[in-house]
Amino acid sequence: MPTPLTLAGGRRADGTAVLTAVGEIDMSNVGELAAALTETPGALVLDLTRVEYLDSAGLSVLFAHADRIELVTNPVLEPVLAISGLTDLTTVHGR
Repeated sequence: MPTPLTLAGGRRADGTAVLTAVGEIDMSNVGELAAALTETPGALVLDLTRVEYLDSAGLSVLFAHADRIELVTNPVLEPVLAISGLTDLTTVHGR
């Protein structure tokens, strides 16, 4: 049974795509995130402020798109993103 994850798309005032994730990102639902990232071309802001858990499967998807995403995160995820090295590859903003 997949872990609950909700993804909602939108645009910032400057036209940049925004994808907001709510819930947990793990191997049971990472395909949804991967598909949403792949289906959104160009620069993208990924809002993870309401994500409570992110496992290695989720990290691998983020690494695959690191060259075009900007992350907005919460304090719970910041250490995971830093230790993984993702913060060295993309812009990460705290909440």
